This record gives sequence, C-alpha cells and structure tokens, in this order.
Amino acid sequence: MDFLAVYSEAGMIGVVGAMFIYMVYSMNRRGNEQAESLQNLKIENKGQSENIQNIESILLKLLDRWNKSDETRDRRHEKLVEEVNDLSDILMEVKGNLSRINGKS
Repeated sequence: MDFLAVYSEAGMIGVVGAMFIYMVYSMNRRGNEQAESLQNLKIENKGQSENIQNIESILLKLLDRWNKSDETRDRRHEKLVEEVNDLSDILMEVKGNLSRINGKS
C-alpha cells in the first residue's frame, strides 16, 4: 500500500508540475504574440502619424494659397470700386457741364 500511495502522490506532483510547465510555456508564447502585435501597432501608428502630418502640411499650404487668392481678389475689387468711383465723378462733372450748357442756352 505504501508503494501505491507514494506512486499516486508522485503522479499528482508530476501532473501538477506538467500543468505548471504548460502554463509557463503558454504565458510565454502569449507574451511573445502580444509583443509582436504591439510592434506591429507601433509601426502602423508611426505610418498613420506621418500621413496625418503630410495631410496637415497640405491643408496649411492650401489655406495659405487660398488666403493669397482672396487677397488678390480683394485688391482687384478695391481697384474696380476706385475705377467706378472715378467714372462716377467724371460722369457727375459731365452732367454738371451739360446742365450748365443747357442753362446758358
């Protein structure tokens, strides 16, 4: 009986030991998979960050170009308004001359 008790205890210790070894192996494998996944995410995140920076740069250049275009358009509009005002002044002068001529006759 003592042999059977020792054998069963050794068997249980062996089973528990095997389970422990399997648990350590499994956790190690899972840790390696997670490390690889984190590395892949790091690479993907770096690529996304570069894309965001490129898009931001493009948008800033586009806005700057748009602002310059608006400034040019505003200057043209101001020049056009000045020309219309000058023509209006000349027209009023001509109108005044005509009314003076018509009044003298």
